[in-house]
Amino acid sequence: MDFETVMQELEALGKDRLKKLYLSNGAREPLFGVATGEMKPLARKIKRNQPLAEQLYATGNYDAMYFAGVIADPAAMTEADFDRWIDGAYFYMISDFVVAVTLAESPIAQQVADKWIASGEDLKMSAGWSCYCWLLGSRPDHEFSESKLSGLLDRVRETIHQAPERTKYAMSNFVYTVGVSYVPLHEKAVETAAAIGEVEVGKKKRLQPLANIRKEIDKGRLGFKRKYVRC
Repeated sequence: MDFETVMQELEALGKDRLKKLYLSNGAREPLFGVATGEMKPLARKIKRNQPLAEQLYATGNYDAMYFAGVIADPAAMTEADFDRWIDGAYFYMISDFVVAVTLAESPIAQQVADKWIASGEDLKMSAGWSCYCWLLGSRPDHEFSESKLSGLLDRVRETIHQAPERTKYAMSNFVYTVGVSYVPLHEKAVETAAAIGEVEVGKKKRLQPLANIRKEIDKGRLGFKRKYVRC
């Protein structure tokens, strides 16, 4: 299936209601308003196709960029490719739910995420922290350095309240994910969440990583791992 056909298929799946919703969350024109679940039949036909994914991502069309993440081949992407994708991610639904998710299936995920976390740029940092969340929630504990993750928890504790808005969300989710999905540091994640308390985002939003961890533990979900990262 070629680029023009895929764009026509995506446009046909668009809904005005979803388009308005995506725009209200930070998306911008061009976009069609496609439900992510509606993309699955099209993805099954194409499977993985990195050249096509690159064409779609380069359009700047939100739905095409999202679908690019669905059909991308992360193992074929270089650090420069991921840097180009994050540079094109203009709001959090692309940085955290397209780029970070795709990166999480790459063998260079941690090294790229570490670089982005250290960048000082909100969406890059958010994507880096989010990538760790996707990794921790899907990969075995033994694939991670406990000391490295412990250091990241320390960084969250020291800097989250001064971090940019989207980075705050991703940092809070990182503490939560470590607390639920990475058993060796469960106790430290709980201590970190207690130490940082509520995290204020904007004028009204309050993030509560400690309460969220406790809810999952009460459900018996300590050590939870998902089978798949991408849809």
